[in-house]
Amino acid sequence: MPARSTPHLVAVVAVAPVTPFDLAIPDVVFGSAEADGRPAYEVRICTAVPGPVDSTGSLQVVVPHGLEVLAEADTVMVTGTAARTDADERVLTALRAAAARGARIASICTGAFVLAQAGLLDGRNATTYWVQAGALEHRFPAVRVRPRALFVEDGPVLTSAGLTAGIDLCLHMVRSDHGAAVANAVARLAVVSAVRDAGQEQAPAPVAPDGVASLAATRAWALERLHEPLTLTALAAHAGVSVRTLNRRFLAEAGTTPLQWLLTQRIEHARELLESTDSPVDLVADRAGFGSPDSLRRHLLRRVGMTPRAYRAHFARPERAVETR
Repeated sequence: MPARSTPHLVAVVAVAPVTPFDLAIPDVVFGSAEADGRPAYEVRICTAVPGPVDSTGSLQVVVPHGLEVLAEADTVMVTGTAARTDADERVLTALRAAAARGARIASICTGAFVLAQAGLLDGRNATTYWVQAGALEHRFPAVRVRPRALFVEDGPVLTSAGLTAGIDLCLHMVRSDHGAAVANAVARLAVVSAVRDAGQEQAPAPVAPDGVASLAATRAWALERLHEPLTLTALAAHAGVSVRTLNRRFLAEAGTTPLQWLLTQRIEHARELLESTDSPVDLVADRAGFGSPDSLRRHLLRRVGMTPRAYRAHFARPERAVETR
């Protein structure tokens, strides 16, 4: 994508009582993103009345900016709030104005309730933290609530479930703006094992069961061999477990099956190669483990809605190199 002269401005709206973790997510993710060696985003946290804002925890939250930030923001994001009453009308008015002029609008966790109050989710698909999904659906029947989704993108409006799903949503926006390589670099800085897609369901944070060795070493081993025809038997042999145990433990730790995880990693690797090299599509398919250009084309179309050539034309970096066999 062509470089911007100024960073993309992200306005993060704090609605009291704010959830400090949610509030920090966009600052960490967008603040870590670099494109062409320069910061890709500028993040400004704002609220109706700048200064101390009530929070759900023991941390004191002080917000430096007022709602005037929304008038120039490229993206406006409302993070989680414990409010159960209507949000400040000044916030709702500013959100409507930002949406009307074409800003991208997003929410993390219960920030979806604020977007719904502003009428920005009417007739749209949306999600929120699964515990509150029923309340969102009941209170705002015009919203098509998808309670199991990690995040939902419906046109220029995006919503996510709670906490880690908020990270997934921000990474998705970085990837949409700047491609897989930039998003994956941010994911590594944010200590996220992989960029997850919207189709994955909400689930508790994956951890290895007590007393059981993690499969992290096997995942790292597989990442070095994406070009090879990895099978469940090969993965299980590396982990020293049966295929059945591998499937069960992989789902518990990574939130998905081994084969679906492998497919996601191969797609991400192919995207990076398309962005950063001039390699022919058949070589990209081979290096990413798809076996054929047709297979890569089919999976990329299904995942991102673009053919490999269209993806390269949209996201290719000017300094990309030629990779040879």
